[in-house]
Amino acid sequence: MRFIFKGIYVRTEVKQISMSKICQVTGKKAMVGNNVSHSKRRTKRKFLPNLFVKRYYLPEEERWVSLKVSAAGIRLISKKGLSAALKEAKEKGYIVNY
Repeated sequence: MRFIFKGIYVRTEVKQISMSKICQVTGKKAMVGNNVSHSKRRTKRKFLPNLFVKRYYLPEEERWVSLKVSAAGIRLISKKGLSAALKEAKEKGYIVNY
């Protein structure tokens, strides 16, 4: 995006808001820990969940649903079924609407 400010072209960046790194089925999110070197020196680090953006077909509503799920969430959906997993996630408050 460009606009003119006092006779000078000024370029502005449009920043996209990224979604949080939380699984919408299991509620897994980033944890904080330490990198420990050979000399036992500790520095902070993050353990991020293994997230994927997947589309599932919801036959009850005859539509596709896009979810950000972890690898454990994918296994849970294949074990329990999509509608049961979404219902359970909604009860626990991990997902508001899908």
